[in-house]
Amino acid sequence: MTQWTWILSRIVRQVWFRAAIISLLSVALAILAAFVTPYLPYTFDADIGQQSVGTILQIMASSMLAVTTFSLTAMVSAYSSATQLATPRATQLMVSDPTSQNALSTFLGAFVFSMVGIVGLNTSAYGHDGRIILFAATVLIILLVVGTLLRWIGHITAFGRMADVIDRVEEAATQAMQDFAAHPHLGGRAAVAIPADAVTVTAVQTGYVTHIDITALGTIADRNDLTVYVDALPGVMMHPARTLLQVSGKIDDGIRSELVKTFTIERHRSFDQDPRLGLIALSEIASRALAPATNDPGTGIEVLNALLRVFLTLSPGAARVDKEPDSPRVHIGQPTMGDMLGDAFGPILREGIAEVEVSLRLTATLAAMHASLPAARREIEHWANRHAKRVATTMEDPDDLTAFNDAYRRHWPA
Repeated sequence: MTQWTWILSRIVRQVWFRAAIISLLSVALAILAAFVTPYLPYTFDADIGQQSVGTILQIMASSMLAVTTFSLTAMVSAYSSATQLATPRATQLMVSDPTSQNALSTFLGAFVFSMVGIVGLNTSAYGHDGRIILFAATVLIILLVVGTLLRWIGHITAFGRMADVIDRVEEAATQAMQDFAAHPHLGGRAAVAIPADAVTVTAVQTGYVTHIDITALGTIADRNDLTVYVDALPGVMMHPARTLLQVSGKIDDGIRSELVKTFTIERHRSFDQDPRLGLIALSEIASRALAPATNDPGTGIEVLNALLRVFLTLSPGAARVDKEPDSPRVHIGQPTMGDMLGDAFGPILREGIAEVEVSLRLTATLAAMHASLPAARREIEHWANRHAKRVATTMEDPDDLTAFNDAYRRHWPA
């Protein structure tokens, strides 16, 4: 995905984008009812008084203002609840929720339509036929609002709850993992040994790498006869002293600036090109649920189930590996399985040992991954052994320890 395409996709997911589009369409619809009348090939026989249409619009305007305020308050409350109960990393997923965005945009658009219609009626902008068209448009808006409100009522009952947050994070993590399986090097070539004479390129920004435009990097490399070695993967924290990439070939300040611009560096990590962030977010949810102050092993078990589904997207039967684009001049590494396993299970291993139910599910989850991911069996075995050793030294109840040992021998007979 090019940088501009990625930026456009992020803009489309913003709350204000849909609200602005629907509000503009509402204004256009209200204005169209006044200006289209002279061009109609016929006139309407029905008689709708100006006062009756105005009354309906006034009722809808006051109602939509209240509903919009309520919806915005409910959304902010859901964001706050997800931040406190689950993880702050889930907030960006909830903000981009299409159902809540459509509901808020529809209510706001109906309010704007009502206000423009009231202004038009009070300024006598609508004639006899114009009022009929405005009335028909008002009925259409009312039907749209009622349908959206019914859907919003059903959606808000689960919006921001723990299960909803886990599902959203799992979906984002799964999508990122599927993209990683299909393009492990983001469209470039695998990392190779870097020549000793390679030129180091750094960036002045301090923040996380959220996107790399590999296509643009390849174009710059082809145009200037360069070979590019990317050091900073998406999710890496950058600062002026850290190497962004290295280049084999002659470059000047202009080329250096072009190379740096292909990287997007921001204050917060993004799920799009970063498969590790989804694993981190899921593990944070489990870690908070398993903390002594919360003591919610059920949520920890649900997160382990979600992590298993995410990792199984890398299994040979599920992973979709596309042919890498022809970008031989760009070399970039990839997150290792050891790093991803540490992101996913490290916090759970620290917090969940005291709960025998979580320990049993964790060893079963690792065993299922061991059977499904043959390329990562050594790393998975390492975490299974580490888990067993930690349980042996920290679990106090002998009955719980016996139950775990029995399960461990069953899942790991070797």
